[in-house]
Amino acid sequence: QDKEKLEICKVNDPPSAETVKDMIKYARNVIEEFRRAKHYKYILCLTLTPLVELLEICELSLDKMGAVFEDSNVYMLHMMYQAMGVCLYVQDWEGALCYGQKIIRPYSKHYPSYSLNVASMWLKLGRLYMALKNRTAGVKALKRAIAIMEVAHGKDHPYISEIKKELEDH
Repeated sequence: QDKEKLEICKVNDPPSAETVKDMIKYARNVIEEFRRAKHYKYILCLTLTPLVELLEICELSLDKMGAVFEDSNVYMLHMMYQAMGVCLYVQDWEGALCYGQKIIRPYSKHYPSYSLNVASMWLKLGRLYMALKNRTAGVKALKRAIAIMEVAHGKDHPYISEIKKELEDH
């Protein structure tokens, strides 16, 4: 699946091999820079300003990488996941949902059918839909998470019972 995971934009004039190589180097550097910035900013001062800066790093790098990479590219997915995490932290539910919706399809393609990474994303999406009063989409997403988790953990796992109760309460 390496080809799918490193997919470049499908355009009439595809980027050169050198451009792709440079963008991979950029992506690796920005991911490392983000990790350092996140660690530094989370530990020293959990204020809104540093978090906004982290989100800006994500958005700027997504714009730049998006000129070469498809959304399903692992570098794009990594940065979208980070952006989603920042949105969740600052309680920007709409922003988090937007990133999550972009992430779920490639995750479902890249990971095995019963991957807990996919289940976790469906769980986050379900809870976001519920928080945003979209019960129909929330129930559907939570049920998808449960279906995967029942295979991965077993039907009697306490975590599954907790999510089922969450569904009943909504």
